[in-house]
Amino acid sequence: MPEGHSVHRIARQFTRNFVGRQIHASSPQGRFAEGAAVLDGRETLRAMAVGKQMFLEFEGDTWLRVHLGLYGAWDFAGEILVDPTIAAANGRMGQTNQRGTVLDAEAAVLDEAGENSLTSIGAPRRARVHVRMSEQTSPLADDDAEWPPPVVGQVRLRLLTESTCADLRGPTACVLQTPDEMLATVAKLGPDPLVGDPAEGEERFVAAVRRKPTAIALLLMDQAVVSGIGNVYRAEMLFRARLDPHTPGRDVPEEIVRALWSDWVALLSIGVETGQMMTMDGLSPEGYRAAMASRDDRHWVYHRAGLPCRVCGTEIALEEIGARKLYWCPSCQR
Repeated sequence: MPEGHSVHRIARQFTRNFVGRQIHASSPQGRFAEGAAVLDGRETLRAMAVGKQMFLEFEGDTWLRVHLGLYGAWDFAGEILVDPTIAAANGRMGQTNQRGTVLDAEAAVLDEAGENSLTSIGAPRRARVHVRMSEQTSPLADDDAEWPPPVVGQVRLRLLTESTCADLRGPTACVLQTPDEMLATVAKLGPDPLVGDPAEGEERFVAAVRRKPTAIALLLMDQAVVSGIGNVYRAEMLFRARLDPHTPGRDVPEEIVRALWSDWVALLSIGVETGQMMTMDGLSPEGYRAAMASRDDRHWVYHRAGLPCRVCGTEIALEEIGARKLYWCPSCQR
């Protein structure tokens, strides 16, 4: 499931390519045909993310709420506009990671999945350019390629401008909402550092954690407590705080709860900027490039079950909690 940084990056891509433009909406799969008919011909007014959910506002007091869930993904094709805070990526955003852009290929740092970590969507760019991308992960050969691109697979919703196409596949939720319904949905979500006042978000987070007997490992994954944290960030934040994941929220000292929020603020910003869940710090430039090129080198404990802790050498433990895998160090996190 994409974590919060990915959804913010997707929202930024929609802001750049769709906001202010009239769209043609369709549901090739047919499961969202009525909703697509409502959206068809309307102008996109706003795109925003709150945690793992994205909201697109259209003229006529209409919002589209999308929750990608475990299997959802957005595929972008066509002319992708790039600016200093949003870079173009080939292919899919969501259920799989963003692929690298064709720009600055000589400086690319590709991981084992072929992802160009340093130049994917959301990474800093020096100039605005237009890049034509394909449904796959390589650029279209020329401007004469078929437009709009052919529908491939089960596309729940296609949003199309004169030059950019976004295909939505396999989401957990794809629904139209009124403004009041959208606000009610957001009100049920925990604070997101990139939405609203971070100081107010911190107070909400601290209050929610400190009154609950639930294990902190479960609270960090509860989207009503804090928005956007998933399995990777959960494991890494608990290790960085040297916090036993089984500790009841109400027993976690307030200063540590506040430190968790500050760490989430920092890690989310890094994720949005780089497109990667980079959770190791203090790396040399060479170490940083190596970590960006290998997912196994980006994290302290995540996906390292049975391997020695990078700090103390203790074997990293793996257990299931809340139907999700939890990685942690039994020695450092006591």
